[in-house]
Amino acid sequence: MSEQPITGRKTPTQLQAMRDCGAILARIFVDIREYVQPGMTELHINDFVAEKIKEYGATPTYREPDPDFPGVICISTNEEIVHSVPTDYEFEAGDVVSFDLVITYKSMKTDSAFTMVIGEQAAGVKKHLISVTERSLQAGIDAIHGDGTTTNEIGAAVSAVLSKGKLGIIRELVGHGVGLEMHMPPDVPNYVIRGQDTILRAGDTIAIEPMATLGGERTVTNREDGWTISTRDGSLAAHFEHTVLITEDGAEVLTAL
Repeated sequence: MSEQPITGRKTPTQLQAMRDCGAILARIFVDIREYVQPGMTELHINDFVAEKIKEYGATPTYREPDPDFPGVICISTNEEIVHSVPTDYEFEAGDVVSFDLVITYKSMKTDSAFTMVIGEQAAGVKKHLISVTERSLQAGIDAIHGDGTTTNEIGAAVSAVLSKGKLGIIRELVGHGVGLEMHMPPDVPNYVIRGQDTILRAGDTIAIEPMATLGGERTVTNREDGWTISTRDGSLAAHFEHTVLITEDGAEVLTAL
């Protein structure tokens, strides 16, 4: 079991930059929810987000030299799960769409994601998928009791909600440390891995990000763009994520308004 500080020691100034960065990211998500509608393309929303990032004084982490993603935001539609490249696809009413964004502010990074139904209220199985996945994220956050929390405690809480909701748990992808870089140790799985656990310490910052489906757990990567990861069986997927600071006696969500 790992016990060392693994997301990088941060100064109070850097932690405040992460708080400010998280607030900007949360504001952009409000903007997206209010703006997106049927008939708009993924590329149109990508350009809208690029303008908002600039307007709020941040920079798009995905456009940094590494990984040099071909967009400023991942937009995953219906069976797409994560890392989806924005295309000229036009949203239709009823599409299930996940927006996943990482931004940089004063050299610090935060990461967050949410899923919504385009043009209408979520209902039926779509509502179930989205609400249960979002609840599993909150369960993971609630499992953090402060310094000494382990990644398996978080994973157990997330998987308990998803399993009770009879959703497929994406196991090939996990949460991660974030802050000084976009992806840092440790892995934060959405389930328990026996014999692989990490003790989190006050000051660590992690991205908890459950990904779930209405079907199976297997994934496939788009061979053409090399980025977009979808469900192998074509079932609908949802993705929620927050950047969280481990405190002495709990957690502070940095990407919530």
